[in-house]
Amino acid sequence: MLIEPLPASLDVRKAAAREAVVSGILKPFDLLRLRPLLAGSEGVIAVEMRFSRDEVGRYLVEVTIEADVQVECQRCLSSMSEHLSCDSSLAVVWTDEEAATLPRYLDALVETETNSNLWELVEDELILARQPFSYHDTDDCKRTTVAYADPDAIEDAGESKPNPFAVLGQLKSDK
Repeated sequence: MLIEPLPASLDVRKAAAREAVVSGILKPFDLLRLRPLLAGSEGVIAVEMRFSRDEVGRYLVEVTIEADVQVECQRCLSSMSEHLSCDSSLAVVWTDEEAATLPRYLDALVETETNSNLWELVEDELILARQPFSYHDTDDCKRTTVAYADPDAIEDAGESKPNPFAVLGQLKSDK
């Protein structure tokens, strides 16, 4: 099955009038603001957008994104795979005042142009979907971090050292 790349822009009014469904894929490095958050260019981002109008006449976009990207483990600093997923219901508005009047179940997509930049929309949703910190499983990171440990410190950790509070114990027993 051949999947087309996601179009870069689209007129949301026309798409909503036709109740269009737009889907496609992106590469992680296609998204400029997402790049600094990634550890590599590998991965794929699958996107589906459903455009419609509600009973009040608002332009709506239902966005579903599934992404597999490479991020940096914050514990061992090596690359790891992370799955990002998001489902959002957005209402297209043209001013911040319109955005303030939306019901709570809708997020605002403030547009200033006729055509909406779909790649920026996907990028915003992925940045919001990311965890603040990414970590491997603890066992995987331990194996990696042991390679950076000082071998002398590991040997010294096995030796028993005198307890510095033993002197206090002797003072207490003298009385």
